[in-house]
Amino acid sequence: MRLYIYFMSFFFSIMLSAQNNIPQVLKKLNKETVPYIKVNELKEKKNLVFLDAREPKEYKVSHIQGALPVGFDHFKSNNVTANITDKNATIIVYCSIGVRSEQIGEKLQKLGYKNVYNLYGGIFEYKNTGGKVVNNQNKVTDSVHAYNKAWSVYLTKGIKVYED
Repeated sequence: MRLYIYFMSFFFSIMLSAQNNIPQVLKKLNKETVPYIKVNELKEKKNLVFLDAREPKEYKVSHIQGALPVGFDHFKSNNVTANITDKNATIIVYCSIGVRSEQIGEKLQKLGYKNVYNLYGGIFEYKNTGGKVVNNQNKVTDSVHAYNKAWSVYLTKGIKVYED
């Protein structure tokens, strides 16, 4: 009986989350401590540094061209400070939809970086709006790691990949 209750509650939590959209999820899960930048606003900025706050297996499937992988679970600030010495650099942090990237953005702010932005909707929104992503061989691909089945509903364009 407990297994049935667990399964049903898990099933309904997935169904409920699937009905939300990216703005609702971000409003619920983020504190907005790192300012958002929307995909269409990227063109207005110059000399952007993209940091991918997803895990290595996600980055390997695809990422925004030129993005530096910084991860989430094993984020190391010295990897960032060694690669980005200008504390005034315009840094765009992204993950799948913008939840993990906010937390990494907060860490960057504590390290003294002044122009840190969280990509609104993450790589999912970037891909959904026609952005090009590349694989580990730097070739354009339609594949995007979907993180998990529940989060994959927010990726509406491209090929969803669930494993590395």
